[in-house]
Amino acid sequence: MKCPELVTATQAELDEILALAKTTFPERQYVLLERVLGTFVYVMQALKNAKTSIRRFRQMLFGARTEHKRNVLKGYGGADQTASGASDPPAASEATQAEGKQQAKPCAPGHGRNGAQAYRDSPVVDVDVPALKPGDPCPECADGKVYDSTPKLLVKVVGQPPLEATVYKLRRLRCRLCDASFTAPLPEGASEIKYEHSCASMLALLRYGSGMPFYRLESLQASLNVPLPDATQWDIVLKAVPGPRAAFEELIRQAAQAQLLHNDDTPARILSLMRERTEAEAAGKTPVAKAINTSGIVAELQGRKMVLFFTGHAHAGQNLAKVLAHRAQELEPPMQMCDALASNLTSEFATVLGNCLSHGRRQFVDVVDHFPNECRHVIEVLAEIYAVDAHCRDQKMSPEQRLAHHQASSAAPMQGLHKWMNEQFEQRKVEPNSGLGQALRYMLKHWSELTLFLRKAGAPLDNNICERALKRAIRHRKNSLFFKTLKGAEVGDIYMSLIHTCQLGNANPFEYLQALQLHAQEVLTRPALWMPWNYHQQMKRAA
Repeated sequence: MKCPELVTATQAELDEILALAKTTFPERQYVLLERVLGTFVYVMQALKNAKTSIRRFRQMLFGARTEHKRNVLKGYGGADQTASGASDPPAASEATQAEGKQQAKPCAPGHGRNGAQAYRDSPVVDVDVPALKPGDPCPECADGKVYDSTPKLLVKVVGQPPLEATVYKLRRLRCRLCDASFTAPLPEGASEIKYEHSCASMLALLRYGSGMPFYRLESLQASLNVPLPDATQWDIVLKAVPGPRAAFEELIRQAAQAQLLHNDDTPARILSLMRERTEAEAAGKTPVAKAINTSGIVAELQGRKMVLFFTGHAHAGQNLAKVLAHRAQELEPPMQMCDALASNLTSEFATVLGNCLSHGRRQFVDVVDHFPNECRHVIEVLAEIYAVDAHCRDQKMSPEQRLAHHQASSAAPMQGLHKWMNEQFEQRKVEPNSGLGQALRYMLKHWSELTLFLRKAGAPLDNNICERALKRAIRHRKNSLFFKTLKGAEVGDIYMSLIHTCQLGNANPFEYLQALQLHAQEVLTRPALWMPWNYHQQMKRAA
């Protein structure tokens, strides 16, 4: 399309055009012109707003859109057949269970209320009825006796700064003759350490768990009159890292023994590596590597999920090789789930490769506007497969039972889809280089890997769990923008891996990081006993 001549017009000039058109244009064309000019004014004003991103601007004009079946197929038929999300692939986002399950009555989504059971790690204070105990006469009727009933639960939540400070003013006495001084002792339980271990745990959770940059926390703490410079925050988390590093290295060793590993990449920024790359290009030299990535690896072993992050020049396949280097030789090759990019693969170690069905489906979602009928057919067939998999989860089937159920229920639809896709090319119904042709070729080329779930017990349908894990790195990148050095990236990977592993295993990450610091020597000696799923036992022994 030829680039049009750009024009600017004031509201008065546009009103003048409308006034002239109203007397000459038919009513229908006049209304259309009025709306077109109104859209022009709206778009120009929105573009003048520096805070309007391209993504947000598209959503303002066209509305937000997800890949849910009813949204993708809306207007093309078949959209109303989806009553629930069970037949769609789960969204690759931070999915959380509604706490409404803990309410006595069902609440609408987004109600924001939590029962007392949700506060699992909060202290519980028992309060007795004054001057009354079980077995006493009833003060109301004087005939009956009172007995223990279900207690009434009341939750009290208190706000406070992320980090609080207490100033101890210790009285000091000095002898006038010999100049000896006598200082009051600290209260019981207080120490002379300025920054307690809890500071490092909270800072790590805020920065690497929630993506809050140090400079932003510095501003918040300053406004609350508890100053904490960003350089000091870095020193605190760095000094606390020996215990977490030992636990992270043990996490790598245990993840290497997993039966299933997911992996993927997302871009990252490390200023020192970016500077080296720029200097090499300016000198006419070939950079060591152009890409800087954060690789996410999710390992599943004996019902546990472990998350590992690695940031640097290496791709996901190279980082997976570093993990598998710790794998016991007597174990059979693990299953690997990823998308079809070559950078996710490793040639050093054998794996049973499976590819992400959600990525294959997304190829058709992207072109559904141009090929609605063909894309609807593919999406609806894949919806059947996800419905079968959801049924397996609901029934809590074993991997072997799930495999048998998929072979009985999913094999025929997938075989029919494979035959249909081949017919599109054989009967020349699709142009190979069109968007639909490329989507079909992607599916056919990787068909064996995309259907691993029909041959291997425990093979997943997609790589969504890894994509959800990488959301943490993406959130950190969007908020903190970059790491300064490789050392900073390494520290971030350690904390991020432990925090997300805790959250997948329903462990309290704050308490866990506290334990790794307080018992750092024991962690360095026997890290296998200080994993997120068993550290409580060591804490009890230490107590």
